[in-house]
Amino acid sequence: MFNKTHKPPDESYVIDLIRQEIVTENLKVKAIIQNIYACKGPREVLDELNSEGRSKIAILRKQITKLETLAKESDNEKTKREILSDVANYKDELTSTLAAFRKANITCLLSIEKSSREELLGDSSEEASLRHRQRKDKESLVKLSTDVTEQLLSISRALAETTKHSAETLDTLATSSSVVHSTHEELHTLGSVINQSGKLLSKYGQREFTDKILIFFAFGFFVACAVYVVLKRLF
Repeated sequence: MFNKTHKPPDESYVIDLIRQEIVTENLKVKAIIQNIYACKGPREVLDELNSEGRSKIAILRKQITKLETLAKESDNEKTKREILSDVANYKDELTSTLAAFRKANITCLLSIEKSSREELLGDSSEEASLRHRQRKDKESLVKLSTDVTEQLLSISRALAETTKHSAETLDTLATSSSVVHSTHEELHTLGSVINQSGKLLSKYGQREFTDKILIFFAFGFFVACAVYVVLKRLF
């Protein structure tokens, strides 16, 4: 048997895969929204569509968060800015999708409520039966209003969370831009210091060469004087 080493997937491949999943899940959510608009009841069918829609929205939000995390961990500043820009667009699209999801739910709930009311009011053969159905209609309307309120609160919380994430993304982009600008200025200053250091080293090299020449001539003069003194004493 041969040992196979599995290489980790390339970063760009993972990013492209997540982008495809985001687009796919977004299309699925929009399809569910259209199904909610077309739903005529009963209430159980709407509940199933809502459950499926919330599940897809959760997956969509998870994939956007994953893409944002990969962008922040990227070492390439250009790639990081491009991905964070896409993340901001995806979050805006998610906000729009959530608003459409909420609107579809309200429209469908009102349609089901209207149909139920017309059905209850249409059958008035007996007064007792009518009162009974009216009481059930009121109870149903109260329950329906409560459910609508809960769903609206849930969607509002989701929108608030998305807005918070968008604000954090903008802060991150601003901080990254500031760091890049600061790094550019530091590199410019460092380049000036290196240039000045080069000039000083060149100047010191020339001075060292001149000092060596002077020392050589001084030593030759000293030797000549010594020889002169010795010859004077001998002759």
